[in-house]
Amino acid sequence: MLLLSIDTSGRNGSIALARATESNPNDVEIPAILALTGGTFSAQLIPQISNLLSSQGHTKNDIGAFAVVSGPGSFTGLRVGLAAVKALAEVLGKPIAAVSLLETCAFVSRARGKVMSALEAGRGDVYVGEYEIPSNTEQDPDERLLTRSDFLDQAKGSAVVTPDPGIADAARVAGLSVSLLPPISAAEVARLGWRKICAGETVSPEQLEANYIRRTETEMLERIGP
Repeated sequence: MLLLSIDTSGRNGSIALARATESNPNDVEIPAILALTGGTFSAQLIPQISNLLSSQGHTKNDIGAFAVVSGPGSFTGLRVGLAAVKALAEVLGKPIAAVSLLETCAFVSRARGKVMSALEAGRGDVYVGEYEIPSNTEQDPDERLLTRSDFLDQAKGSAVVTPDPGIADAARVAGLSVSLLPPISAAEVARLGWRKICAGETVSPEQLEANYIRRTETEMLERIGP
């Protein structure tokens, strides 16, 4: 099956084509990946998808499924990526795997036990996701926004994994166990997305939504104070 994977969550993004063996969640080949320049996703994304497909001798009709980062990340970037996938999946009638960037970090790290993924969120905040790997029970994602100090406190006893050098340095200074990951790309999103598709964890275009993991307006006002 041909899988199209998209990540427009950050300053820069990427799209990838993956060839996956049906019924085998671990058999994924990445024949092509293309970087996207941040700030122009809306103008680049559809033409670059077309270029990527044609470079491999495919058209959109050859796509069998989609994997897309649904959050956390840039409001504008996520909307662009999700809108493109919604439109293509609706036209083609193909399934979508909505992939968390935090879960992708944990997946890429291959860490075991209590794992905390961390991503820079700006304004002194950190996006975090907590996972027990492997898990013998079906667990709901535990992803949230923390202040840097709360993150360092709550990460004690977990293996911290992050692609952000600043977070990794802070975690090391705090005496935490930390692994600095390479930048996450649409290739890793495709691999995790294919596992979700094989497990039946897919959504329809109507169900696909961004997960910004932002503070509510009430929480923001509480932080600012009177």
